[in-house]
Amino acid sequence: MARITLGKLAHSYLPNPKKESDFALKEIDHVWEDGGAYALLGPSGCGKTTLLNIISGLLVPSRGSILFDEVDVTQLAPEQRNIAQVFQFPVVYDTMTVAENLAFPLANRKVAKSEIDKRVAEALDMLDLQGKANRKAQGLTADEKQKISLGRGLVRYDVNAILFDEPLTVIDPHMKWQLRTKLKELHRRFGHTMIYVTHDQTEALTFADKVVVMYEGEVVQIGTPEELFDRPAHTFVGYFIGSPGMNVLPCAVTGSKLRLGGQEVELGRAYPQLDGKVEVGIRPEFVRLAPAGQGLPITVSRVEDIGRFKIVRARLEGQTFDAVLPEGSEVPEGASAVIDPARINIYRDSHLVRGQGQAGG
Repeated sequence: MARITLGKLAHSYLPNPKKESDFALKEIDHVWEDGGAYALLGPSGCGKTTLLNIISGLLVPSRGSILFDEVDVTQLAPEQRNIAQVFQFPVVYDTMTVAENLAFPLANRKVAKSEIDKRVAEALDMLDLQGKANRKAQGLTADEKQKISLGRGLVRYDVNAILFDEPLTVIDPHMKWQLRTKLKELHRRFGHTMIYVTHDQTEALTFADKVVVMYEGEVVQIGTPEELFDRPAHTFVGYFIGSPGMNVLPCAVTGSKLRLGGQEVELGRAYPQLDGKVEVGIRPEFVRLAPAGQGLPITVSRVEDIGRFKIVRARLEGQTFDAVLPEGSEVPEGASAVIDPARINIYRDSHLVRGQGQAGG
């Protein structure tokens, strides 16, 4: 297991990058603690696989350094970094049995046979492959082969880190939940440093202690699931985390007052003079609907009854606006939106601005 230090790391696929837009991975300077469970989350093309491949050694960064504990591994090949990596699509040996595939990385490292047998048995049990231990991998389904790939990464207890690159893509939805649960159990048991790449917020938020959210090659926030939800550091995090995502509306802020079109809201904390693009972010879960005149006037366009809750689709000052209400809640005629000032986030040029006296400021 290792503490991973990313020192002013950046990467471009161009030979002579000159401007920020030339970089597929913009500069990141951060420490990932030994034994942490991290998820790299973002849409396709945001740089998360580039970052994972730099950590694994498949790519040498254009700038910066990577340390495993105190050892600089920036120029080291993957086999010199003592890591396990599980890829998006299964990598197995078709001519070997399931058990032989799982034993292969241990046999390569000359682990004692009794220990190999013990770890392979644990992996077979964890992955629900006991009945197929002696089957050749060639005849297995895609999700069974991917389970073997996961198992090969997990049988090694001595690694600096285990890296997962969208490992559940070919796994059926119910099995995804089971395997994520198993991965969490193994993390608690063995304390491996685990880094998990995904574009699926549910996978990231249920697996990781800390989620690294990436957007257009930049790490825009690193935080716990609660931090990402309650206080998104960037409007993209607000959009991407949550379903529906955060309401983001243009506004003006003067001191402790927020102006939304013709409406004014007291914020309860003061802000400096804000230039550039100023926006307010409000989670739909933090909106309460009340009769007309008790809050900000909205026009309801439709109500989606999801069963456990209702999603109210509306317009506020000409902008799309969503509210999430508990099951059984009524939508008042001529409704207005009531928002707790403590749940309001203010953004300048897409980045969170802390108000005076605000928690975390």
